[in-house]
Amino acid sequence: YKVLFNSFAFLFFFPCIVFFYYGMKHRFRWIFLLITSYAFYMYWKPYGFFLIAIPTLVSYLASLAIERSSHASKKKILILSIIINLGLLCSWKYANTMNLFFLYIFSQLHLPYRFANLNIVLPIGISFYTFQTLSYIIDVYKQKLKAERHLGMVSLYVAFFPQLLSGPIGRAPNLLPQFSKYHHFDYDHVVYGLRRMAWGFFKKLIIADRLAIYVNGVYQNPYDFYGFHLIIATYFYAFQIYCDFSGYSDIAIGAARVMGFNLMENFSIPYRSQSIAEFWRRWHISLSTWFRDYLYIPLGGNRVTAFRRQLNLMIVFLVTGAWHGATSNFVIWGGLHGVYYLCSIWTKSIRETCIDLFQLGQFPKLHQFINMLFTFHIVWFAWIFFRANTLADAFWIVCHLFDFKPTTDIQAGLTSTGFSLNIILIVVLISVETIQYQCITLINYINNHAPLRWALYYILLMSLTLLGTFSQPQAFVYFQF
Repeated sequence: YKVLFNSFAFLFFFPCIVFFYYGMKHRFRWIFLLITSYAFYMYWKPYGFFLIAIPTLVSYLASLAIERSSHASKKKILILSIIINLGLLCSWKYANTMNLFFLYIFSQLHLPYRFANLNIVLPIGISFYTFQTLSYIIDVYKQKLKAERHLGMVSLYVAFFPQLLSGPIGRAPNLLPQFSKYHHFDYDHVVYGLRRMAWGFFKKLIIADRLAIYVNGVYQNPYDFYGFHLIIATYFYAFQIYCDFSGYSDIAIGAARVMGFNLMENFSIPYRSQSIAEFWRRWHISLSTWFRDYLYIPLGGNRVTAFRRQLNLMIVFLVTGAWHGATSNFVIWGGLHGVYYLCSIWTKSIRETCIDLFQLGQFPKLHQFINMLFTFHIVWFAWIFFRANTLADAFWIVCHLFDFKPTTDIQAGLTSTGFSLNIILIVVLISVETIQYQCITLINYINNHAPLRWALYYILLMSLTLLGTFSQPQAFVYFQF
């Protein structure tokens, strides 16, 4: 992958964009941002232009046609535009899986098959900008906003480079008006944005990429490991994927804020959730709210019978899994979260009885800690299916989690120092996020004392310099989706 936030190319690319953006007149800024956004994507593959331009044009024309048509025609245009956009997404995303399916069928029928070696590379970001185009069309259809007449603005909404590759998935009512607004250079916005970006780089380059060494060492060869190493690798992966993806979101949100734009938050300390429902209100917020607004509610939401509501929830979670990939691993991962959610509904009265029986209501902190610990570990278990390369690998890991046999490679690519550093980094992550969200007084004190604030900046930059993995940048995990 050439297009990486964690590359030296981006460290040159972004300051230049900011310099020219604030240096030019307002009426030219959208053109500049659109060109740089397309260039940013086409740096991956030149034909990336068409991958974004086609769904953008479809969405633009469909939204105008919906606004000008009668009620009967509106729905037909909406359905047609959704089919086209989802068709483009599925043709890229699930082509390899469907090809393997046809290969199997033809082999069982002893028939020749010409496309046995089909290997289509998934365009990065296609799931994210496809969902942005879909939400735009649907919002126009539901009259939540008027169709944008300016093709350039719609194009910029779809291709805006900070969120193009891995979100957050933007919504037109929030993002489109911002492109027409004049953004003056705001020192506070720039400082906040750069600080947010630096924290995102820390999570990605120092925590996620270092955890990945041990995780990859175990999950690439799971049959060589047992018990302790499988458990630790899965713990590490839980924090790796969080730091990797939330790190990307931090960089995207920070980069946009430097230029005056506000993107929606995508994470809110999800591992502190006390229920699976709360976890999905805190994890990948732009995706979970997208499925809520454009799938769960249209299916009936909470306005239907209890059975139908539970069926709708399960459908949403299965589709969420399939959105990540067509393999059974992802579907099972989504299904597990669906089962967790339904079980939380079914066992509500039992849990309330247990709370009264053990008088946990008198110890709210202990009760919250137990809920948080339980929620984290059911999420932790589901990550096994998400990370495993195959379903067979996942079942091997599950079956041998508590099989404490000696292994041939106890370090799995990490030295004892590297292993200890990973533990320290996880503790640092938890401590910093606890301070960010719960210690407002301390945050205000740091913000109001320049020497302390600059000392922390220096420590952060030195950590990135000494511990960051710039020499061999790793692609963000969610690029594959």
